[in-house]
Amino acid sequence: MKRRFTTIAVIALACGTAACGADTSDAGGGPSGSSTASGGSKITVYAAASLKSTFEHLGQSFEKAHDGTTVEFNFAGSSDLVSQIKGGAPADVFASADEKNMTKLTADKLHGSDPKVFATNTLEIATPPDNPAGVTSLKDLADKDITLVVCAPEVPCGAATGKVAKAAGITLSPDSEEQSVTDVLGKVKSGEADAGLVYVTDVIGAGDAVKGIEFPESTAVTNRYPIATVAVSRNAALGQQFVDLVLSDEGQKVLADAGFGRP
Repeated sequence: MKRRFTTIAVIALACGTAACGADTSDAGGGPSGSSTASGGSKITVYAAASLKSTFEHLGQSFEKAHDGTTVEFNFAGSSDLVSQIKGGAPADVFASADEKNMTKLTADKLHGSDPKVFATNTLEIATPPDNPAGVTSLKDLADKDITLVVCAPEVPCGAATGKVAKAAGITLSPDSEEQSVTDVLGKVKSGEADAGLVYVTDVIGAGDAVKGIEFPESTAVTNRYPIATVAVSRNAALGQQFVDLVLSDEGQKVLADAGFGRP
């Protein structure tokens, strides 16, 4: 019997929650880039959910190289992040999982530096470790008896899902459409879904918690990840230094080790 479930997505409004990057510990209550209560500097990086582990690693390196500096992150679907920035959220850097959502930022002239592509990614099927539905290929996901979870169409991983399905000539009928790739992965890891479409890097990062299944149609779509500083940044120079770290040999090695492709 196919399992059905409904997902209610609660999207935090810009600066309404800690995840939105607001820093309630600032002595002056100022926006991102202002001094922290301890007297150091702070930058806030808005980054696609699929970048969580790599950017947290780079954030630690950045803090060690910049004594007294704190790097805060807001990880979510790229479409949600750009909406928050357009709504006035205090971000210093924006890293998107696709160029489409970065274009939304540049079209409104909300970028500081010119966006630069720093990584690429492709899709892979994720199932629970025992693969209860016996998924072996992309076409298997069209089986309506399989509980499938994917990203929503407006999210980069969801847009990529639609393109690979079209390239394969199949129609997918997902049971849930999530606002970030980490939410898709979470449902697979918990056993709520028989399969999900996530990025190669998410499968690698999940380790033994999921089984990854490659499929040839994935080559039809490669997501290119751009990064830029944000125009409202109160610490543009420090934000640019974080961008430079991502683009550096060190940053590229961290990304490659996580499974990201070169730009």
